Amino acid sequence: MPFEPSVAMDPELIESWLRARSVARNLPQPIRDSGGLRLDSNLPAELRRYVFARPGPGLVELGRSITTPLVFLKLCGPPEQLASLLPAHWCLSPVGYVMTCDATPATAVLAPGHRMETHVDGPTTEIRILDDHGDLAASGFAAEWDGLFIYDRIVTDAGHRRKGLGRVVMAALGAARRSPQSRQLLVATEEGRALYAMMGWEVGMLFSSAGIVDGIGTSASGDSTAR
Repeated sequence: MPFEPSVAMDPELIESWLRARSVARNLPQPIRDSGGLRLDSNLPAELRRYVFARPGPGLVELGRSITTPLVFLKLCGPPEQLASLLPAHWCLSPVGYVMTCDATPATAVLAPGHRMETHVDGPTTEIRILDDHGDLAASGFAAEWDGLFIYDRIVTDAGHRRKGLGRVVMAALGAARRSPQSRQLLVATEEGRALYAMMGWEVGMLFSSAGIVDGIGTSASGDSTAR
């Protein structure tokens, strides 16, 4: 059955999310370009990304004109829709899920043998969970910006999974939300979607991505569990 989005693909919502994401990651703010938004990441795995709330001629033209790796085209829509707009030299990355939730994440108990650190820098909060050896077991970021509260880069180390650490990170980040009116949003991978669904989050729309195939035959997405 085709996916039916429950959140309107509103360009203003997408722009607010990208601006909050740039705040959370200490990146330059996005710039309107070609009918979408351009983010000049200038990172080792990503030079630039263009994000479109809807398909349009600007997306099609960028697909034709861009021929170098480390530049990504992203669309709020299913991957087959994005693929239909791009030439064959583009490679799809795993689909993401834009998710929202009305309730603040429930309080969670930290597993024995772990401790939590909280770092706040203006609108950005970072949570780090360390084990008894001081190694990073789980982490995540959040940023509250322009009426939106986003959760970003929620990661649990493979050796520390199934201990509820992801829930603890989400609860600690949620407690940092200053305004109850700030809308909560995250973009998850397939793996993350299942966890967040159990916590009451709902998928609003699909988020598709494509990059230029490199010499090995793959393209990097530059993203993590919560994008």
